Amino acid sequence: MSDSTPASLPWIERLVAFDTTSRNSNLELIDAVADELRGHGLEPHVFPDDEGRKANLVVTVPAADGSRSGGVMLSGHTDVVPVDDQEWSSDPFRAQIRDGRLYGRGTCDMKAFSAVAISLLPRMVSARLREPIHLALSYDEEVGCVGGARIVKQIADLGLAPSACIVGEPTNMAVVRAHKSINLVRVTFTGVAAHSSLTPQGVNAVEHAARFVTRVRDMADAWREHGPFDDAYPVPYTTSSVNVVSGGIATNTVPDRCVVELEYRSIAAVDPAEVLDRIRGFAQQAQEAMRRENPAAHVDVEVPAQVPGLDADPDSPAAALAVGLGALDDGGKVTYGTEAGQFAGSGIETVVCGPGDIAQAHAPDEYLELEQVQACERFVAALVEHLSLPAEGEVRA
Repeated sequence: MSDSTPASLPWIERLVAFDTTSRNSNLELIDAVADELRGHGLEPHVFPDDEGRKANLVVTVPAADGSRSGGVMLSGHTDVVPVDDQEWSSDPFRAQIRDGRLYGRGTCDMKAFSAVAISLLPRMVSARLREPIHLALSYDEEVGCVGGARIVKQIADLGLAPSACIVGEPTNMAVVRAHKSINLVRVTFTGVAAHSSLTPQGVNAVEHAARFVTRVRDMADAWREHGPFDDAYPVPYTTSSVNVVSGGIATNTVPDRCVVELEYRSIAAVDPAEVLDRIRGFAQQAQEAMRRENPAAHVDVEVPAQVPGLDADPDSPAAALAVGLGALDDGGKVTYGTEAGQFAGSGIETVVCGPGDIAQAHAPDEYLELEQVQACERFVAALVEHLSLPAEGEVRA
């Protein structure tokens, strides 16, 4: 292995080789990591989901005095987005190095961070830690941080109470203190079918849905024009967009069903619960209009996922720790969401910091610069050193 080859490469290759697209199980990956942990004398906690097809994993490298509470949590998710209909230059589930870049699905988002932590287990275990180091691996982050909502409760149930958490999503090894919330909403309009020559006998679900969509757009336009604003974000206001609409069966049939799927991403100054109340209000008004045509009509609102935003204090302990370990301190905020908001919501000081550029995530030929992997290795190694007790006779500045 050359000096330019990251020490964590074997584990990155192993993790990428598991096709953990969110629709698939992640158990093979979890089992492989669990076996490695046991080989180092650690006993992981594996938490299956309700169907037993996926699992979260939490493990602790205890402090020298045996303590498992406190310390620092390193967090990564195991699932990746699909490669369907994308044109790749190589097998997406076989990591390959080309021109200083490591290609493969999940290299950037975000298996490399987890692989670095796993590859440094021997150093963690052999160190005399004054505080423990925890590793958390979740499932289904890409479809609404489903595993993240559970893993924060599982960590609390284990009594681990980390004092800081670093979520290793791609930030080019810069500290991200804030991101917007993510909220996914599905609204189903149920009307009454009829022949299109007899429209008064039907309730057109598509047309009523269209009026609802324009109200959502009006709400988004108001944020764009009037704020509130937070200029630290690339898009400095709360956004909303209707992204999927499906309804109707034929051009000569009044449609009795239309499903509208939308999302909104809020800055800290906008309460996502209040936005959801407004959307429910729009749906209620649509239902009332539909029922004036036929009492059988109705509108149903579902919330498949809500991921809280992150808004850490500029001088939070987690941010100071990450900067002290060598992370870049640009103070930026990002529009994409992570599990960091869930960790912060559970009372753990949390920031986002990991290797890679978010622009490469989810794309065909997803890649990670090798120098980013090496920077992450130095970062985690510095964490181990920071949490280690000095050797006998050693004096640290």
